[in-house]
Amino acid sequence: MAESGAGFVEQLKSCIVWSWTYFWTVWFFVMLFLVYILRVPLKINDSLTSVSMFLNTLTPKFYVALTGTSSLISGLILIFEWWYFRKYGTSFIEQVSVSHLRPLLGGVDNTSPTNSNTSNGESDSNRQSVSECKVWRNPLNLFRGAEYNRYTWVTGREPLTYYDMNLSAQDHQTFFTCDSDHLRPADAIMQKAWRERNPQARISAAHEALELDDCATAYILLAEEEATTIVEAEKLFKQALKVGEGCYRRSQQLQNHGAQYEAQHRRDTNVLVYIKRRLAMCARKLGRTREAVKTMRDLYVFQLMKEFPLLSMFNIHENLLEALLELQAYADVQAVLAKYDDISLPKSATICYTAALLKARAVSDKFSPEAASRRGLSTAEMNAVEAIHRAVEFNPHVPKYLLEMKSLILPPEHILKRGDSEAIAYAFFHLHHWKRVEGALNLLHCTWEGTFRMIPYPLEKGHLFYPYPICTETADRELLPLFHEVSVYPKKELPFFILFTAGLCSFTAMLALLTHQFPELMGVFAKAFLSTLFAPLNFIMEKVESILPSSLWHQLTRI
Repeated sequence: MAESGAGFVEQLKSCIVWSWTYFWTVWFFVMLFLVYILRVPLKINDSLTSVSMFLNTLTPKFYVALTGTSSLISGLILIFEWWYFRKYGTSFIEQVSVSHLRPLLGGVDNTSPTNSNTSNGESDSNRQSVSECKVWRNPLNLFRGAEYNRYTWVTGREPLTYYDMNLSAQDHQTFFTCDSDHLRPADAIMQKAWRERNPQARISAAHEALELDDCATAYILLAEEEATTIVEAEKLFKQALKVGEGCYRRSQQLQNHGAQYEAQHRRDTNVLVYIKRRLAMCARKLGRTREAVKTMRDLYVFQLMKEFPLLSMFNIHENLLEALLELQAYADVQAVLAKYDDISLPKSATICYTAALLKARAVSDKFSPEAASRRGLSTAEMNAVEAIHRAVEFNPHVPKYLLEMKSLILPPEHILKRGDSEAIAYAFFHLHHWKRVEGALNLLHCTWEGTFRMIPYPLEKGHLFYPYPICTETADRELLPLFHEVSVYPKKELPFFILFTAGLCSFTAMLALLTHQFPELMGVFAKAFLSTLFAPLNFIMEKVESILPSSLWHQLTRI
């Protein structure tokens, strides 16, 4: 409530600044007009008569030129304001008025600390809250040949962007190559193959490597890109597993003989883990979920035992969570979450929303918004709602996909945490898990929008997490295809001055058109309007002239 009150005060200050600026601008032009009229010695009657004669001699062409010029100027201001808003996300006039006029009116600068009792710890956390937009490999990424390419054949659309595929090429070079590859001809060919941009060139290089020797990475490339079905991909991965296990055992025995052998063993470890993980995903896609869970558990334990930093990039626990949810082994899901849903570990949409699903499962089948509004929320319902709010704060894009308010597309090979790409990847694989839990989507539908009342300014301050990063939109546009409308949070609203200049431009353009079409009628209206506008001034001047002595006016006219 305190943050909402502070936000209201800031908006009120901005409105006061804009109104004050507008008032003084109008007053300046009025005074400038009066000085122009009274630039000769103060002969009030003569001046008023001159003004009346001047207004009567104005032709309709003058009004057309006046309104047309006003419309042109307003249009130019509107174009500039719109361009500035699209580029910088704020209004230029608003920014100038707030940053330059607010200090003159006794306002407080937004960049200065407003709370004197803010501790140094809070300042440090605010500096840490500016999170960089790091792109992560999607742990549930699809097979390029058996799934992505089939989508392209059917729809004619490319589901992957060049930026996404380029990141995958970099990952493959990191996972599957090492400095000793030049010692083995097949590995040397594959080292060049991972750098190829043309898919057919990569596939041809993999076949060339297999002609020289059995190469695990060559089988991986063919399984990923050439196989047109999951069954074909699984066969190739099984061949890769046989070769990869042999290379792993040999390099394990030699890893302590030097840095070169240690790097080779690290590469062979990455290859083995990658193959087993993809075999588990093949089993999961082909309906052998228990087999997939067993393989993922072994990889999960292997990842915890090994200290290679690259193994953490696979995020095998997210594959395990999805497979356990398919088996409805909710106790095992909770056990995995207990190890990763910790304040010191990086979060993901899978962790946050799976935790929310488990808590919603306990109350969703009997939840009713009408009954909850009458009797209030129970402890279990409150815990479920808080878990949903926590998940929505971490990634606010997910609910629209789970509630089918927005259409899904194939997930990319890389995701941005808290971004639209992560939301697509999570909903693509977990939507049916939410549908399986009775009432879970209804509870989500009734409560998810309440999160935004707790974080009215998500870019400045979060509730349970760091402020929402402002760079997600740009990164998601690079990761997601052009035919997908990227979800933006928080939604940008048009500033007041863009709406104001748009209305002013339209109004003056309409006046110019009417004046051009109906000059006599608009001339009558203009004269009547100006006469009404100057009537109070004429009345004040007459009263002043009648009250002040004529000698004073005589002295003023001699100035």
